Amino acid sequence: MARIDFAFGATEKIAQACQTTLKQYLAGHKLLVYCSDVRRLKAYDTKLWAVEPTAFVPHVMANDPLAEQTPIWLVSGDLEQALARAPAEAWLLNLDELCPPALGNTARVLEIVSEDEDDRVAARARWAQYKAAGHELKAHRLT
Repeated sequence: MARIDFAFGATEKIAQACQTTLKQYLAGHKLLVYCSDVRRLKAYDTKLWAVEPTAFVPHVMANDPLAEQTPIWLVSGDLEQALARAPAEAWLLNLDELCPPALGNTARVLEIVSEDEDDRVAARARWAQYKAAGHELKAHRLT
């Protein structure tokens, strides 16, 4: 079972996801960022290029030929296939409104939850689904 970390209280979900990605990249973690909404994933991609003026976070789409050499993979399509190709130690950042359709052998999933009421309602539903599946859940309050 995976450990699922929910970070509650983000002012802006995509911006917080970019900060979280930068932090995990600097800590040496490999990360798959999943969202079935291509527009949301594109907005994340765009913001990730400018997460900090002097920071560079190498990232590509999971199906890119350079994915094997890149620590951050963006996934909007077949998550199960991406997880099968990903390094065993890779974490999953879920930007989707629903639980990921697959977790593979992922040991850790990160969830960012904004103050938006619709986002909080969707997060509660994901929490319940993860709990019902037997995953270890952790809640964190962003400051």
